[in-house]
Amino acid sequence: MKKPVNKFSHLTAIDRTFLSFPARFLLERNLLQGQILDFGCGLGNDVKLLSQQGFQIQGYDRHYFPQYPQHKFDTILCFYVLNVLFPEEQATVMMEVSHLLKPGGKAYYAVRRDIKREGFRQHYVHQKPTYQCMVKLPFPSLHLDDSCQIYEYVHYNHQKHSDKRCIFCNPRKSLRLLTESATAYAMFDGYPVSKGHVLIVPKRHIANYFELPFKEQSACWFMANKVQELLTQEFQPDGFNVGININHAAGQKMDHVTIHIIPRYREDAGGNRGGIRHVLPKSIQN
Repeated sequence: MKKPVNKFSHLTAIDRTFLSFPARFLLERNLLQGQILDFGCGLGNDVKLLSQQGFQIQGYDRHYFPQYPQHKFDTILCFYVLNVLFPEEQATVMMEVSHLLKPGGKAYYAVRRDIKREGFRQHYVHQKPTYQCMVKLPFPSLHLDDSCQIYEYVHYNHQKHSDKRCIFCNPRKSLRLLTESATAYAMFDGYPVSKGHVLIVPKRHIANYFELPFKEQSACWFMANKVQELLTQEFQPDGFNVGININHAAGQKMDHVTIHIIPRYREDAGGNRGGIRHVLPKSIQN
């Protein structure tokens, strides 16, 4: 099923001759480091003004600057984008930002806090229905006032989350994180069955997939679609197997839900003999 898209969201872009408040905030604190991407840059004002100050910065906006980035960045900016998107679109943006961020890099989200009424409204200039909503993110907040909140994001495996002795609550920095959303992350398996073997891991520490809240189950499968897209681009597999080990009798060794996304290739031994019934060797146990 095709996900809903807010097709007039770009009409909220503002033409300015000065840096936006979030850009000035980060600039004054020396947080604009290395190669920078402005994701959802709108008309590109911040990109132009920061470039004039000598920053290595690139803008991406699917309406105004549609050339998708081809490499990863030290710093990613995402200002006032999430407030005009539906939840599925918000999750997609967060997964793309995570994927484009270098290991150890930082992304900064700015969201509006002055929205009086959520939902659709008629844009006073363009006379088109535009959408707006409040957004709260599970990341550290650097700034909050009545108009704006600024969050700082780093990859899940570059921070400590709990004292639990669980490798999925505190994954190793050396493992490559493929993408991340508010409630789940996807990381290359440390002991892959095939090239590109990825685990989708909910951030909630829970052992049984069926006990995971439905919204978080859905977020995992929404991420699975993105993971398939990313793995297809990078590895060009000929097929996929997708599986979950639930409880020790089914081979689950760690008490944390994981979903295996396993690319398959024509040269795989036995890859086309009965599908999932024959593809999972004994080694694929959490």
